Amino acid sequence: MKGTSVRLVAAAFVLALLLGGCGRQANRLRGGAAGPPSPAPVPTAVAQRTSVHPVLTIAGIIAPLQNVAISSSLTEFADKVLVNEGDHVRAGQTLAVLDTADLRAQLDAQLRTVASDEAKIAQARYTAQLNYGQSPQQVTQARQSVAQAQHTLAMDTLTMQRDQQLLSQGYIQQQSFDQARTQVSNDEAAFRSAQAALASAITNERVNGNPKQGLQAANIQAAQADAAAARAQAQQIRVQIAHATITSPVDGVVVNRNLNPGEYPAGRTLFTIQELSRVYAELNASSTDIFRIHDGAPVRVRAGGDQTGRTYTGTIVAVLGQVQPGSTNFTVKAEIANPGDVLQAGVPVTATIDLPAATGIGIPATSFLDDTRSSVMIAQKGVAKRVPVKELASDGTTSIVSGLPAGARVISDGQLGLTDGQPLGGGRPQPGASGRPYRRVSKQ
Repeated sequence: MKGTSVRLVAAAFVLALLLGGCGRQANRLRGGAAGPPSPAPVPTAVAQRTSVHPVLTIAGIIAPLQNVAISSSLTEFADKVLVNEGDHVRAGQTLAVLDTADLRAQLDAQLRTVASDEAKIAQARYTAQLNYGQSPQQVTQARQSVAQAQHTLAMDTLTMQRDQQLLSQGYIQQQSFDQARTQVSNDEAAFRSAQAALASAITNERVNGNPKQGLQAANIQAAQADAAAARAQAQQIRVQIAHATITSPVDGVVVNRNLNPGEYPAGRTLFTIQELSRVYAELNASSTDIFRIHDGAPVRVRAGGDQTGRTYTGTIVAVLGQVQPGSTNFTVKAEIANPGDVLQAGVPVTATIDLPAATGIGIPATSFLDDTRSSVMIAQKGVAKRVPVKELASDGTTSIVSGLPAGARVISDGQLGLTDGQPLGGGRPQPGASGRPYRRVSKQ
């Protein structure tokens, strides 16, 4: 019974196979051949008005924020050199110390000159005080001498006049009158001498002046000027002694050391220090780029060869002129924060600069047919159609273009190799330029 059931099932299976083969053979005999495979669907997206925040990516190199060359005008030899190339230093840190024995000897000698000149100031002041006190007394005495001489002259003149009258009357001899006349002549000379002495005393008093002006004030000022010059010379020597301790003016890295103990500076560059806590990224831009970049724009920088992919941030600080006269290459300068002084001068970098936002008809940035980004394919009535466009802005995902109407079905992948007029399959939805899903477009 069991064996009979198995045989019945096997017979039914063979019969089914035979019937199926006969059906297919009948179809072939009726000319019912299978149609060609339908075109594969292509991804499309609807062009629509949107806004993007475009970026510009350009290359450049790192330059230090400051490159400080340190030298010395002193002729003293180096006593100590305290840093080596590659050392990180702080502003004010001592790099080297020059010998100052001869400068200190000069300072001691100059300080003695200062003391001598200050003593001369005191002497000039005492002399001035003496002259201020004596000059009025000399004028007073001269006035008294003039008055006395004038009085004597007057009295002797009266005596001569009386003797002249007596002589004419025969009461005295000629000799007595002559003596009286001689005395008057002497008195006149004495009076003129007294007047000259008074004029000299008055002039002397005027010339000596007072503590604010005059000869004595000038003498004091001259002594003070000599002392000031001596003090200035002493201060200059002190400054030279201070400069013998060579310090770093900035925080940075020693990239060049050109001094050893016992050597003389000889006016050459002794140390070169680069300030690297912040650096410049000097970026190479085209004439088109410089009209899109503005001061203060945010920028992100990545160093070539840095496998960590670390990003450094900063801002655009300058858009400079031609690199060389007649060229169309320009330099864009960005100031970049450099924690840990990781970025070194000369390191190649790639910078991504944020540009002003743009609004317009958006399509996927992958829609362009080639690197010129000047044409795309659209789906129109079931076939591909090539359309020229102009890219106005892009954020790397969505591009704002002109030359396309809103609602056009853009083929999202421009690298499919489609030709103008090629039939298309059904589309599948793609993300929209604004972040919303593109509307699904049915096959036409």
